[in-house]
Amino acid sequence: MAATQHIFQNIRVYWLAFIAYWGIVLFGYDTGIAGGVVSQAFFQKHFGLVKEDGTIDTKRSNEVSSNVVSVLQAGAFFGALGSAPISAKYGRKWTLVGFSAIFAVGAILTTVAGGAKHGLALIYGGRVISGFGIGGISAVAPAYVSECSPKDVRGRITGMFQIMVAIGVMISYFINFGVSQNDKMKNSADVWRVPFGFQLVPCGIMLLGLFTVKESPRWLASVGRHDEAIRNLAYLRKEREDSEALLHEMAEIDAAIEEERIVRAGLGLKEALLGKGNFIRFVIAFVIFLLQQWGGQNSVGYYAPQIFSSIGYTGAKNSLLASGIYGIVKVIATAFFVFFAADSLGRRLSLFVSAIGMGTTFFILGAILKTHPPPRLAPGTTINPPPASKGMAAMLYIYVCFYSMGWGPLPWVYVSDIFPTRTRHYGLALASASQWLFNFVVSKVTPTMITNLGYKIFLMFGTINILAMGAFSLAIPETKGRSLEDMDVIFGAISAEERQAHIAKQEHYHEKHDTTSSCSDNAEKV
Repeated sequence: MAATQHIFQNIRVYWLAFIAYWGIVLFGYDTGIAGGVVSQAFFQKHFGLVKEDGTIDTKRSNEVSSNVVSVLQAGAFFGALGSAPISAKYGRKWTLVGFSAIFAVGAILTTVAGGAKHGLALIYGGRVISGFGIGGISAVAPAYVSECSPKDVRGRITGMFQIMVAIGVMISYFINFGVSQNDKMKNSADVWRVPFGFQLVPCGIMLLGLFTVKESPRWLASVGRHDEAIRNLAYLRKEREDSEALLHEMAEIDAAIEEERIVRAGLGLKEALLGKGNFIRFVIAFVIFLLQQWGGQNSVGYYAPQIFSSIGYTGAKNSLLASGIYGIVKVIATAFFVFFAADSLGRRLSLFVSAIGMGTTFFILGAILKTHPPPRLAPGTTINPPPASKGMAAMLYIYVCFYSMGWGPLPWVYVSDIFPTRTRHYGLALASASQWLFNFVVSKVTPTMITNLGYKIFLMFGTINILAMGAFSLAIPETKGRSLEDMDVIFGAISAEERQAHIAKQEHYHEKHDTTSSCSDNAEKV
């Protein structure tokens, strides 16, 4: 009963997160869709990826496949960087509106692409523009949701980011699978037009939904719109504007912002990066996404059909269906962790267990692939996956469960946690940009690595997971259950005693202001 009441109390925050994170569905959908589109037989034949003897031109296929996937990340890198000044000036809500509109333009270009001569150019161009939109959304949406969420459920709500990514990826796999099973679609330009055109559905939901939500109270307070900040905070918390809990939370926000203004006045980006307690936060944000991208998930996620083909799931139907099941497992595992464990296990423990589990399953998968390689088949031949292939697929499904309990959702939650209000847009922009940069590199080289390394690619990912990601998990500070304003204390920007003094000062100011206002109102009535 209490849990239900608590969810109802924060229902407006959940709605805001639901709307903002439709852009993250785009994130997952767009990153998952390309590998399946490129693996379709009609796409390969139409764009010259098949040799005269009917076999795939591996070099050309790897090149086009990596380009279609990676140009999205290239655009997203610049979109994430550009989001910081825009978000700081115009607010989180209207920045998301702008970037979602930009995304729609790119989605339209990829959808209308047709002829073999210029079709790929339109797809590449549309993917770059869509990527610019997604990059901005991925940087701003977590900050927006984090700034609007109460601290006791912030991990759960901001963790919805990864659920929406997983849902987007899952939808992309099944859209590709559905197209491949329709005789009319799979033998026409619909093999890319339907998957790329579907992008406009979540984009439209987000664009329209943003007009039903409020601007971030923390951003409003940071730009001096204090009365509006209190109104929006009261709306989100379903509290009266003069309630003690609301005024205390507002006092915390004001105290942190005032400290930042005093310490960082006029110092801009330099102080944001090098100010006391800030540099280590940027290092953590950079490294956490470097490791996440090289942990193997994106290689599997972007090229799931190719990965499953490499372990013995031959034919479009088998590989795409196995990819779809992978997507379902990822959604269920991510949702379970975010809603039932994210705010109980803690960030460090979850990341550590996740890294060890991921690494172990990769080592097992690599060992099976080495000792029981799938049979070599003639072009066009399809067989049921042998037992060893089913075992390797099971390892991938177990792997994604471990990924979903730590290194999937928590980097975004953690980075959203650690930055103060005034520098959060810089922090999220850098984190998102570095994520997209390494995303670009990984997606560009993965097809070639799958071809050249074989089973060794899984051993490489396993080593990165256990040695690098496991060690890093134990080295970062725990942030579970701490308010955003506590982060300055955790990272040494201010002492706990100084913070309490500033909060008391702000509370005293609000009490005095409210008393004065009340007296004035009574005097007017007399």
